[in-house]
Amino acid sequence: MNIQLGHEALVHSKKQLASGTYLHNAWYVAAWSQDIAPGKLLGITILKEPVVIYRMADGKLAALEDRCAHRFAPLSMGAIVGGDKIQCPYHGLEYDTSGMCTLNPHGNKHIPPRARVRSYPVTEKHKAIWIWMGDKPADHSKIPDFGVMDNQPELHTTKLDKIMVKANYELVIDNLLDLSHTSYLHAGILGNQDTVESEINVDQDGEDIVVSRYARAGEPPGMNKLMWPDVPSKVDKFTRIRWMAPSTLRLVTGVCRPGETPEQGSGYHAIHLLTPENDGSTHYWFTAVRFGVFSKGDELNRQIQEKVAATRRFAFEEQDAPVIEAQQRIIDNSQTAVDPLILAIDVGPVRYKQVLKRLIAAEQAP
Repeated sequence: MNIQLGHEALVHSKKQLASGTYLHNAWYVAAWSQDIAPGKLLGITILKEPVVIYRMADGKLAALEDRCAHRFAPLSMGAIVGGDKIQCPYHGLEYDTSGMCTLNPHGNKHIPPRARVRSYPVTEKHKAIWIWMGDKPADHSKIPDFGVMDNQPELHTTKLDKIMVKANYELVIDNLLDLSHTSYLHAGILGNQDTVESEINVDQDGEDIVVSRYARAGEPPGMNKLMWPDVPSKVDKFTRIRWMAPSTLRLVTGVCRPGETPEQGSGYHAIHLLTPENDGSTHYWFTAVRFGVFSKGDELNRQIQEKVAATRRFAFEEQDAPVIEAQQRIIDNSQTAVDPLILAIDVGPVRYKQVLKRLIAAEQAP
């Protein structure tokens, strides 16, 4: 009995850090729009569910369960036929965009009633492809607002990039909402010792959680020196990040002359689009859009664009991801309850988890 109670306490403690549950009636990013060309099938796992997404001959998108109803072969290994249907690679069954089998080429060609797969609502907005994973009608008003990406000069927007993080998506959100870690994990790039002492505020805007941080009269971090060639030696640094349920974040960060407003400074909007693959793996799409651009000339701005993209990928892939993945391994392997110490810098992560848990509980309620 005591052994069982101990195990339950251990599992419960781990779920406080990475719950293993998802909000299904919500929009998740499945790809950048540019990554799905006509005729291409994209297989991807989202919330533990295999999905195939494709663009039809008319340019519209469709998304189906990525397993044939016959022998469960991945439809993503098949082909698009007739402009809008998927043909299974194994035995040639064809499915339309509703998931209904429309052709059985064998025997008397009878199509059993069970010859169908699930279809998913899918749409395009803000240069991304969004998929609705729930069973309620898709609500397009719930697509998170990333309008800062739209209609921007090409040289002011970095590469539309992606990495995989071998950790639960909640640990990645914890990392992003913890603005203090940039002073240490990204020292010299996104933060420095002059940004350790900062004013931190946490606000709730509807279901969104907004964390802001302001450091005064310090040396500008390396990223800001890169984007503002003649940046002053002392600046005020501002950062504000908004979490939007279930797993996307929009950050604005930059520097300005001491005493001036952020609108007078230079920086960028950072886009973070997280989609759980499963309990221990996360799809992570990201890009950035500059504002207050003081650098002159296309050649210089092209160089800055490429350096900013490479530097941000390095920060996420070589600095953040190894630490987050190590956290995941420690949590998974722990034989005793994991009860983290909570500091003042953790208010943002604590608040978003409260909102997310409430939304999931409401969705799961009978």
